[in-house]
Amino acid sequence: MINRRFFTLGLGALSLSACGGGAPLTASTPAAAPAQSWPTVPNAGWEAWVAGFRSRASAQGINATTLDRAFRGAGFIPKVIERDRNQTEFKRSLEDYLAIAASDERIATGRQMLQQHGALLTRIEAHYGVDKEIVTAIWGLESRYGARRGDVPIVSALSTLAYDGRRGAFFEKQLIAALKILQNGDTSPQNMTGSWAGAMGHTQFIPTSYLAYAVDFTGDGRRDIWSEDPTDALASTAAYLANAGWVRGQPWGGEVGSAAANSGSPSAVLQPQEPGPKIAVFKNFSVIKRYNNSDSYAIGVGHLSDRLKGGGPFRASFGPDETGLTLEERKELQSRLTAAGYDTGGADGVIGSKSTAAISDYQRARGLAVTGTPSVELLRQLRGG
Repeated sequence: MINRRFFTLGLGALSLSACGGGAPLTASTPAAAPAQSWPTVPNAGWEAWVAGFRSRASAQGINATTLDRAFRGAGFIPKVIERDRNQTEFKRSLEDYLAIAASDERIATGRQMLQQHGALLTRIEAHYGVDKEIVTAIWGLESRYGARRGDVPIVSALSTLAYDGRRGAFFEKQLIAALKILQNGDTSPQNMTGSWAGAMGHTQFIPTSYLAYAVDFTGDGRRDIWSEDPTDALASTAAYLANAGWVRGQPWGGEVGSAAANSGSPSAVLQPQEPGPKIAVFKNFSVIKRYNNSDSYAIGVGHLSDRLKGGGPFRASFGPDETGLTLEERKELQSRLTAAGYDTGGADGVIGSKSTAAISDYQRARGLAVTGTPSVELLRQLRGG
C-alpha cells in the first residue's frame, strides 16, 4: 500500500506555480507597473487609520517628510484584502513540489544565472561562507531568478493590511520597518514594490528582516534589493544564512547512500514521502528552514542547489501516485491533452488548476463522467487505446 505524506502550504507561502503559464524564468523581466495591477480606491476608514498611525510612526522615529513621501499616492488596495482572505490551503506531495522546484527549466536557468553572475556569487561565497548554489537556488524559488519580484506598492499593501486588523500588529510593525528603509534612503516609495504581503526584492525579504540582515555589497551606500542588479539581494541572502548559523563547507544533506549523506553524522534522516528517497540532513538544512520553515522548501532548495552543481535527480523512485500514474505518465497525459487542443499550461507532471480544467473539458467533450482527475484509463484513451 502506498503511503504518501503531503505538505500543506498556504498559497501565499509558495512562489512556485504548477503549469501556471506565468512569466518566463529570466532575471531581465521587469516588474509590472503597480498602478495597473493593484489599484487603490477611496476608503475613509483607511484614511482615518493613516491619520492616527502618523503619531505612532513619529514616536518610533519616522519623520514627517518620510511619512509625507511614503503616503503620497498610497491608498487602500481591495485586492490585497482579497488575497489575504482567500489563502486557500493545498496539499502537494514532495514529488510534485520537486517537479516544480527543480524543474528542467528552473535548473537550466539557474545554471545560466550561475554563469552570468559567477564572479559575484563566488565573491559572496568567499565572504559569507554560504555555497553560491544555495544562494542561487533560493533566488530561483523565491522569485524565479528575479522574474517575479512582485509589483505591489509596499506602503499601500502594508497599510491596507494593518488597517484591516486581522494581523494588524504584525503588519504595522512591517510598515514601520518599511518607512525606516525609506528614511534611510535605500530606495524610493515608487521603487519599493513586492508581494501583496510585503515580501520584497529578488529573494523576498520582509521589511524587518531587511533591516536586520540586508547588506550593501555594491558599496554604493544603499542596500538595494529591488533593482535589476541582484548583487545586494544575493549578498543579503547569504548574510541572512550566515547569521542563522550556516556551517561553511558542510552539505545541507543528501539522499542516503550519496557522498553528501556519508560526509558526516547527519542530524536526522527524513523520508517525507513513501515510497521515495530517504534524505540525511545536517545543520545547514535547519538553517535553510530559517528562511522558510518548511521541510519541503528546504529539501527543494538543497536539491535544486545540487542539480545546479551538476548532480542528478534522487535515485529512489516515488512510484505511482494515488491515481495510479507515475510522474512521467502524468507528464505524458498533459502532453497528449495539449496535443488534442486542451491547454494544461505545460507538462511538468503536476496536476494543477489548468490540468484539472483541461481534463474536465476533454471528458465533457467526449461524453465521459466529468471528474477533472487523471487516471490510468484516461491516459489509455488519450493514447488511442
